Amino acid sequence: SITGETVELLEPYLHMEDYNLETAKKVCGNVAGLCSWTQAMAYFYSINKEVLPLKANLALQEGRLAAAQMELNSAQIQLDEKQMELDEVQAMYDVAMKEKQALLDDAEACRRKMNNATALIEGLGGEKLRWTASSKNFQNQIIDLVGNVLLATGFLSYSGPFNQEYRNLLLQLWKKEMDNKKIPYSNNLNLTGMLVDNATVGEWNLQGLPNDDLSIQNGIIVTKASRYPLLIDPQGQGKIWIKNKERNNGLQVNS
Repeated sequence: SITGETVELLEPYLHMEDYNLETAKKVCGNVAGLCSWTQAMAYFYSINKEVLPLKANLALQEGRLAAAQMELNSAQIQLDEKQMELDEVQAMYDVAMKEKQALLDDAEACRRKMNNATALIEGLGGEKLRWTASSKNFQNQIIDLVGNVLLATGFLSYSGPFNQEYRNLLLQLWKKEMDNKKIPYSNNLNLTGMLVDNATVGEWNLQGLPNDDLSIQNGIIVTKASRYPLLIDPQGQGKIWIKNKERNNGLQVNS
């Protein structure tokens, strides 16, 4: 029930220096409470004057929100109905697409089988020549196998202490002797490729073994020879490799 006129009449008192709680307490506690109450009511009036329009606007907006919510609910019901219809049509479409894809897959599989059969029929004529050549090659490998194994075992048994030059010389001397004894062997024999695969060589390289031919041959001798190898290792690369290679096998090193 406070009006602007009432607050306006209070303004002169509110601006007095002694019109406050502390000064009023010195006179009377009840007076102090009344003084504080009048100040609070004047402040409340100024705040409430701003709040009342906001409350009225809030009520208006809440009414609009309720109307909009009703429209939204009605639209949501329609949307749900249309979504159900769409789901049914989508399910029918998915079934039809699966049937179509199954037919396409069957047709593609049939076409692939026909192409494979045609290629097989056309290629059998040329394969006869390749099979004949492969059979001859296998026969030559069988004949050369004794000499190849002899060279490989000689390499493992005797070439360990020598450098690359002397190892090549040994192989040349052995081949010359085998020619005199008429022992067949492969002219293009690659002892490294015969005794170790690329995957093992790659693993050795990761363990620290250099990738040159001499180092790879040394690795073959270390891992394949039945006797204990003697490593001449001035740079320490072989020592590092052996430590890395046998680390998980309980290697014991005596310094």
